[in-house]
Amino acid sequence: MAFNIKEELKKLPEQPGVYLMHDAEDRIIYVGKAVNLKNRVRSYFAKTVERGPQILKMISEIDWFETIVVDSETEALVLECNLIKEHRPRYNTQLMDDKTYPYICLTTEEMFPRIVVARRMKRDKNQYFGPYPNGLAVRDTVRLLRNLFSVRDCRRKLPEEQGKQRPCLNYQMHRCGAPCIGAVSREEYMTGIDRARDFLKGDFRPVLSYLEEKMNAASERMEYEEAIRWRDMIKKIHALEEKQKVTDTDGEDRDVLALALEGEEAVAAVFFMRDGRMIGRDHFHLQVAGGDGEPEVLSQFIRQFYGGTPFLPREILACTEPSDRAALEEILSARGGRRMQIRVPQKGEKQRLIELARENARHVLAQEREQVKREEARTAGAQRDLAELLGLSGLERIEAYDISNISGFASVGSMVVYENGRPRKNDYRKFRIRFVEGANDFASLAEVLRRRFSHGLKERGLLRERGLEEEREESSFVRFPDLILMDGGEGQVHYAEAVLREMQLAIPVCGMVKDDRHRTRGLFFREAEVPIDARSAAFRLVTRIQDETHRFAIEFHRSLRSKEQVHSILDDIPGIGPARRKELMRAFRGIDALRSAGTAELAAVPKMNRSAAETVYAFFHDGELEEEETDGSS
Repeated sequence: MAFNIKEELKKLPEQPGVYLMHDAEDRIIYVGKAVNLKNRVRSYFAKTVERGPQILKMISEIDWFETIVVDSETEALVLECNLIKEHRPRYNTQLMDDKTYPYICLTTEEMFPRIVVARRMKRDKNQYFGPYPNGLAVRDTVRLLRNLFSVRDCRRKLPEEQGKQRPCLNYQMHRCGAPCIGAVSREEYMTGIDRARDFLKGDFRPVLSYLEEKMNAASERMEYEEAIRWRDMIKKIHALEEKQKVTDTDGEDRDVLALALEGEEAVAAVFFMRDGRMIGRDHFHLQVAGGDGEPEVLSQFIRQFYGGTPFLPREILACTEPSDRAALEEILSARGGRRMQIRVPQKGEKQRLIELARENARHVLAQEREQVKREEARTAGAQRDLAELLGLSGLERIEAYDISNISGFASVGSMVVYENGRPRKNDYRKFRIRFVEGANDFASLAEVLRRRFSHGLKERGLLRERGLEEEREESSFVRFPDLILMDGGEGQVHYAEAVLREMQLAIPVCGMVKDDRHRTRGLFFREAEVPIDARSAAFRLVTRIQDETHRFAIEFHRSLRSKEQVHSILDDIPGIGPARRKELMRAFRGIDALRSAGTAELAAVPKMNRSAAETVYAFFHDGELEEEETDGSS
């Protein structure tokens, strides 16, 4: 189903997230974040908003867009950064120094760990928390944790350098336990580190309670400047409270799988985590077999998806345990050449990441179900409405006809077929008018109908003029329509009905009644005008069929006219006989294409050689020069 930007804008969620703009070649040309995806993405396509030339150029290249829903603006900011670094979109500002958001690191590789700000997350034994978009809050929080839990900030190698230097000023100010001189045991020191770790994992209550006591006490003493400092510190801690599910601090490569399952339809959402960062996501539609639950559906998806993907991560986080988990792990491990696990997290950051993937799957499924409903109302639903309006039962196939010519030259007819409100292009047919002279649309229409239904009757084995032939189900002529739709009104309908009576066929014919401005105001059916609401789905279906019939007839006439012109000109080229004319007409659709072709292109056409190609080239190019010289001399 083609991506309809206007329709997709209506389905955008009013949630924070990231949007990715794609061009016609499926390249990501822009990544952005939004507090409200619906408002932000729609603003790009609003005509009333003034924009610069760069943004206008970007909008003109958008072919489709996708969104990733997250839980907070902070997560959207981090995910936007990750995706920009991964895809380097053309219209995003690129950070030349590869700047990243900071982490808070516990240097657990050391005997007496420190709390430091880290710009990058390394693959080591240290423990990382974040990333945090608010760098100032991170630095203030690190200073607060050091002071609260007496954590050192020096870079001395302990215990190797213990006792070799005097303690620093922080020890005198009671901000550090001074493990550098052995003033605190490792057990006591690690108690403070454990409390700091609990804080960084999300247990803010003890620290916030302590700060609130300090703030209230200062306020009671009317030391308001000090109270403001404590208040600002509380605000900065709250800024760190939002968990970052879009970045995983252990730095592993993993995929996150979640399902949204409703009846016989399902959507699988896959988040791709590489080096601990979410670099993208995809979703897949699944047709669910009757009776299958999440374990069976997930198992089938894993088999099919990872059977063809070139990269296998070390770990798959799944929303539920697949029905044959052990066998899948064995298959994937053998294919990847290393141990691969499928895990079902029950709590913590990984479980929250699963919930984020599931929410995106639900969002996509809801979008698609809504789109399917609208498409059904636009097509099969509209055809049912048309049948009800005309009092017909079992309306499945509609055929429409049109005639195209220019003053009777190269008259052609077109047959367009719609089934259940959708075009059935394999059944479209073209007719060159053979027996009608001049611009007589009624007679031409009668010829097209006779030829169409004669073919159909013959292929059904009902016409025996040339002997009995077997039915050919693959032919579009075998199936007869439940309704014939004419572009004209009463006149065309009567002509069509006369042809059908002549051939002893009882097929209803409906025409379009036009107003003074040539707009359809109703339908002519069974000798009466049937009013139709111009805002109804049935009216829009009739209009689509009408436009498609015109388009098909006009394109055929234009193509035929161009071939006739090519044919007439080729007749004048010496040495170009019927066989070469035929091949040149197949290779070049019009005079302009033939005139602009080089000798090499002409020689590449079947049955042509170098000498014949030079003759054709000289014919066209010499002719143009003579015309230019004549015009110039006059």
